[in-house]
Amino acid sequence: MSSRSIYRTLRPVLSSGLGTGHGIKGHVMSHLPIIRFLSSDTSPSATGNSQSENPVRTTDGKVISTYWGIPPTKITKPDGSAWKWNCFQPWDSYKPDVSIDVTKHHKPSNFTDKFAYWTVQTLKIPVQLFFQRKHMCHAMLLETVAAVPGMVGGMLLHLKSLRRFEHSGGWIKALLEEAENERMHLMTFIELSQPKWYERAIVFAVQGVFFNAYFLSYVISPKLAHRITGYLEEEAVNSYTEFLNDIDAGKFENSPAPAIAIDYWRLPKDATLRDVVFVIRADEAHHRDINHYASDIQFQGRELKEAPAPIGYH
Repeated sequence: MSSRSIYRTLRPVLSSGLGTGHGIKGHVMSHLPIIRFLSSDTSPSATGNSQSENPVRTTDGKVISTYWGIPPTKITKPDGSAWKWNCFQPWDSYKPDVSIDVTKHHKPSNFTDKFAYWTVQTLKIPVQLFFQRKHMCHAMLLETVAAVPGMVGGMLLHLKSLRRFEHSGGWIKALLEEAENERMHLMTFIELSQPKWYERAIVFAVQGVFFNAYFLSYVISPKLAHRITGYLEEEAVNSYTEFLNDIDAGKFENSPAPAIAIDYWRLPKDATLRDVVFVIRADEAHHRDINHYASDIQFQGRELKEAPAPIGYH
């Protein structure tokens, strides 16, 4: 629209003055449908948006729209098949180091260590009484708790880094990687079994209590918090060892591995549940060592940023 035509459109409004009566309101409202489209042309030819011509659709046929009108990149596997996961990408997958020592135990040597150790042992009692040999349910509850420490620690280190205008030595990334890895454990298990309503209620309550308790413990004493997590991970390794033993003994069905596990851990296509539990146990052993290492650094009177974080495992 030219400047002359714009002026002709606005002339009745301008000539009526800038009063607040019904006259100007009427003029503005009557000319609004014309004026409101003067700012831009939203047609596909003007914006260069080809999404309307070739829309991206979900598996059930629904169109995916994006703010900028840019369709997401289509990712394929090495064999040329489509990548089906949005929660992680091919470059996020990895092959775990299953050679890690799963029998390692940090012997408590001072009051803080003993407090952390017996705290975990005390918390273990009601869990064992409730789940007993129900490994799948136990694993799902375990992962909802195990994913909390890395997120809390990474968040608090992130805020500390911002406050002090300093680097974290890679520890923010290491702890957030740990939290994401634990969450992927949970995403794998829910492909195999769905929790019942009362198990969801337990998770809701336990996560709320544990998050706040761990947050306070990390603020008060990060070395205690990391030691507690180290002992929690030791118990996770022991739990998955019992899970493996029951699978080997035929007490638990060794079902095929879910597709998400095969892609995330780069497992063979014929992988089974035992293969999944085996690599998850290796992950937990790695988290055990990271947190005991973090606690040891701080027991030496140093900050985490002074020692390189063990990143790159996941």
